[in-house]
Amino acid sequence: MPANRNALIRYRTIDACLRNRQRRWTLQDLMDACSEALYEYEGIEKGVSRRTVQNDIQLMRSEKLGYEAPIVVIEKKYYTYSDPDYSITNLPLTDTDLDKLGEVVEILRQFKGFAHFQELSGMVQRLEDKVYTSRTRQPAIIDLEKNENLQGLQHLEPLYQAILNQNTISVTYQSFKAPEPSTFLYYPYLLKEYNNRWFVLGNSPEREGLITLALDRLQAMEAMSLEPFVPYEGTPLSEYFEHNLGVTVFTEAPIEEVRIRVVANQAPYIKTKPIHASQIILNETDTWVEFGYRLRLNYELEKTLLGFGEYITVLAPDHLRERMAQRISGAALSYQSQPTTHSLE
Repeated sequence: MPANRNALIRYRTIDACLRNRQRRWTLQDLMDACSEALYEYEGIEKGVSRRTVQNDIQLMRSEKLGYEAPIVVIEKKYYTYSDPDYSITNLPLTDTDLDKLGEVVEILRQFKGFAHFQELSGMVQRLEDKVYTSRTRQPAIIDLEKNENLQGLQHLEPLYQAILNQNTISVTYQSFKAPEPSTFLYYPYLLKEYNNRWFVLGNSPEREGLITLALDRLQAMEAMSLEPFVPYEGTPLSEYFEHNLGVTVFTEAPIEEVRIRVVANQAPYIKTKPIHASQIILNETDTWVEFGYRLRLNYELEKTLLGFGEYITVLAPDHLRERMAQRISGAALSYQSQPTTHSLE
């Protein structure tokens, strides 16, 4: 099994290199990339031989693995895909893959009724739908929310491995507000998804406090094997986001009692899909429903509340109510000041 896993790491590494058409790849380049990947994921230091990579390329070209990768050599030196859109990750699942996925679905289904595994329900249905559509070639029964143009997803697997193996990494990152990117050491602790985007939470010896990085703004990352990893010590990460909506956490900010009033015909949407886990119903009449929360205030909370438009009123705290009123007034002014399509014509 270890040999198979190592081979899979090499295949995926070669695939990632050949998909990167911003540079040209010699056999030595592919050997170096595979050696670095095996060291990063498996701690193997001996490197990868020329013969091993040559055999990998031949196997990827053949039907044996089901890849039939269109690998060609340009100028008798540089390796690439003749089809720029090809990737081994885009291949359909084999019957063996489907059988294994079917077994996984059956195992996971057994745990769906347990309280600690309630979150498995959606995952089991997604897997089941994937197996069904792949076997029958029928249209999907479940249409999952996805963003094909989402950037940064290529960092998910390396970050997961860095967290798993407690590896220090060097990241090059540029926030939307920064004029240029910066590079610094980073100790990754947790991957988090919010609103169909991915983030990583960690520490840096160069900055204070926990730092949340958006993967779509992460330009590069590199494992730093000689830099010792500093484990996280503090509030359990499972509790870190407990009183927050989204990923922006102001740890020094107080947890406040937030109250909102929602018109009756819109309240069912919030009842059935709570804004936050702390949501409770404080009062209810024929015309409105009042909800309560225990939260730290942040941008994501304001954005969520604004999304309900005129159907919601913030009652408390006062400074959040004032902030919301200012933002709504600002939005109204922008509509009044901007020319309409008719006036432009």
